[in-house]
Amino acid sequence: MKYDVILFDLDDTLFDFGMTERNAFYQLFLEYGLPNGLQDYLGSYKTISKVLWDELEKGTTTLELLKIERFKRLFLEHNLKLDLEAVSHKYIENLGREIHLISGVEEMLASLAGCRLAILTNGFQIAQHARIKGSPLKDVFEAIITSEEAGYQKPQPSIFEYTFKKLGITEKSKVLMVGDSLTSDIQGGSQFGIDTCWFNPNQKENTTAILPTYEIKNWSQLNGIVKGQLLEK
Repeated sequence: MKYDVILFDLDDTLFDFGMTERNAFYQLFLEYGLPNGLQDYLGSYKTISKVLWDELEKGTTTLELLKIERFKRLFLEHNLKLDLEAVSHKYIENLGREIHLISGVEEMLASLAGCRLAILTNGFQIAQHARIKGSPLKDVFEAIITSEEAGYQKPQPSIFEYTFKKLGITEKSKVLMVGDSLTSDIQGGSQFGIDTCWFNPNQKENTTAILPTYEIKNWSQLNGIVKGQLLEK
């Protein structure tokens, strides 16, 4: 094996976050008597949320502030009078109930028998643990490490340092970071000095200066990389 430890991102890597977000958002506003909430507010929410998650990656906001601020801005934009704390809490609960694996994930993880597998995610701890616990992947991972637990987020080196310490990893060359985000997963892994694999199923153009070690468009390709059968980009 070329790699002994595989660190996976969660959202839009192993789980379909678009479907998760859509369903959780719909249920949230349905419970508040706003059945058209999905159509009326999701577009605005996604724009607001992206700005805040980008700020989180840059270290200019925190996960705790993001949790409230995304709804605060949404409510101001649409003149909604709802309890911010209650809505924020309920939405995260709803996210934890949505379990939508990306095609090929189960087979891919089964093919990596013999490797140490762990999750490294910037998502909320309650939601991420609940989704994995309720999925067929509940017994697959050695650890589920969230930015909320670590106190740092990808791409900060500190979250990788935390992960290495928690897992007792000493050799960077045997670790592979796999994820869909160039700015979070790939940049973070590269800056920390470990190899990276960009999961890019839609074959997006990389317009950044961030270069993954590998790029794959489907999960059947990962096994060859882990075994050292595929060349670096």
